[in-house]
Amino acid sequence: MSESLEFLVNLLDLETIEVNIFRGSQPETENERVFGGQVAGQALMAAGKTVEHGRVHSLHAYFLRPGDPTIPILYEVDRIRDGRSFTTRRVVAVQHGQPIFNMSASFHDDETGIEHQFEMPDVPSPDTLESLAERLAPWKSELTDWFARPHPIDQRYIGELPWKYTPGGEPRQRLWIRADGELPDDPLLHACVVTFASDMSLFDTILQPHNVRWEDTNFMGASIDHCMWFHRPFRADGWLLYDTDSPTAYGARGIARGMLFDTSGRLVVSMVQEGLARLIQERT
Repeated sequence: MSESLEFLVNLLDLETIEVNIFRGSQPETENERVFGGQVAGQALMAAGKTVEHGRVHSLHAYFLRPGDPTIPILYEVDRIRDGRSFTTRRVVAVQHGQPIFNMSASFHDDETGIEHQFEMPDVPSPDTLESLAERLAPWKSELTDWFARPHPIDQRYIGELPWKYTPGGEPRQRLWIRADGELPDDPLLHACVVTFASDMSLFDTILQPHNVRWEDTNFMGASIDHCMWFHRPFRADGWLLYDTDSPTAYGARGIARGMLFDTSGRLVVSMVQEGLARLIQERT
């Protein structure tokens, strides 16, 4: 396990404060708000710690307020239902006495049923692609903050990097992702790592066809809600193809969809995210 991945595993290792109450640590960062994937991953871990059987099959979450990266986050778990095959939990993340995030998560015992799936796209193997760090190396002197931060997820983009505007580009991107090292055999941990990683590039798909980027002073972007469905068992430390598209953007909001395939072609996770994509008008 790399130091970066160990950092993420420790970030997801919540402290039990009281029955159904957990505390998540914060990394040292100069960011003004908490990364959404961190809150979602920690919230799913909090929910899973209260479940006795089954694996997570879905989560539905809303980002309510920007998280404060200077103080820990408290996660309060409500045990909504404990059924024979389905278990449901509600999680509220709290800072400064206010909810910043809430999530409903459902866990399901494995059962036998009908099966079908979309076919995995035909794409280059991850072993033939450069890592994101290798592709950004020519700009290392300009991206010192990025290179100084831990990067627990190895990302290998297929085609142009999403931050480069290409006129006429489609709202679609594909990349391979995996945890940077070997993880323990804990399905909940693997689900939480993928939840963390899912928020790293999905929103970028909304911006692909537009000459707008995160650093623009006239643009405000943020995740609003995030939904995931975990279909089949998988390992987050194995390569997963992240196939994403954005069907529409309108009214300062955009939708992005994603599917994760493992290297054998199995569709293991699907997700949808809505993001705030607001253009700020200059006042005269």
